Amino acid sequence: MNLKKMYLKSAILLLLIGLVSCSSDDDDMGNWVESSSFDGYSRANSAAFVINDKGYIVAGYDGDDYMYDLWEYDKDGDYWVQKADFPGIPRTAAVGFSLHGKGYFGTGYDGDDEVGDFWCYDPASNMWTQKADFGGTARTGAIGFAVSGKGYIGTGYDGSELKDFWQYNDATNEWTQLYGFGGNKRRDAAVFVIDDLAYVGTGIQNGRYQSDFYVFDGISETWKRLRDLDDDDEDYKILLSNGVGFSLNGFGYITTGAASGISTNLWEYNPLIDKWDDRPDFEGAARQDANSFSFSDKAFVLMGRSGGYYFDDNWEYRPDEESDLDD
Repeated sequence: MNLKKMYLKSAILLLLIGLVSCSSDDDDMGNWVESSSFDGYSRANSAAFVINDKGYIVAGYDGDDYMYDLWEYDKDGDYWVQKADFPGIPRTAAVGFSLHGKGYFGTGYDGDDEVGDFWCYDPASNMWTQKADFGGTARTGAIGFAVSGKGYIGTGYDGSELKDFWQYNDATNEWTQLYGFGGNKRRDAAVFVIDDLAYVGTGIQNGRYQSDFYVFDGISETWKRLRDLDDDDEDYKILLSNGVGFSLNGFGYITTGAASGISTNLWEYNPLIDKWDDRPDFEGAARQDANSFSFSDKAFVLMGRSGGYYFDDNWEYRPDEESDLDD
């Protein structure tokens, strides 16, 4: 859905929002349920992608070692299966996204340097293939996403914070720099996708948490600035880095992350009215550098770290259930 269609849809649905009895304005709605813990080593800053209703986690850091293993999560059976190891340099803080039934993975930090190689995982053959190196500078702490049949990597850190975005065409195996992002430089931002639009915000630059928030339309290849994450007219300040974004049922979410301390806050974004609301806190321990899976019917937040403690837990978020700390 492009931006014009989205705002037309918004004008229609705004008339109905106040009539919905289970409105997202109910602060008690939203429940976390612990799912099957990760079968591999506890870790943070892994990369994730979703293919054909399966979630995949690759690489990361466990406090001692940089990782290269790949794991598949079956959300319906609630179990994990180890897949073919990533054959490139072990790393942390890389990015992943899925495109046309395959997973793509690249950039990151190998313990000595930022890296810029780029790889494809095919679940049908359980094999990795190296692709054209990322078009920008080697970097860590970037974000990646796929919309409108193309992949994108942008922002991050290569010795200083960055704001460039690059488009990947899997048909030609080529990178093209994308222009038009007017936001600030940043690293360790969050991204989620709703209706084929990518929403980008949070992160840190020069020690300051970034409040600007943008939506990207892959059809028109244009960015639009939305309401800031610390809007003075609203009762919220979503200022953090190293948090995680996910989407479910037409809403976007940001949770966990680091600011003055590490967080369990959960914020829900309604794209129809460009507004954030707080929801019941993430029920796992406070953390940063977590990861997430967004499926059509379920969403999960998993792993991450608190200081030098690394997690292997996995939590499903259920927005239509009342909060229950005992389930």
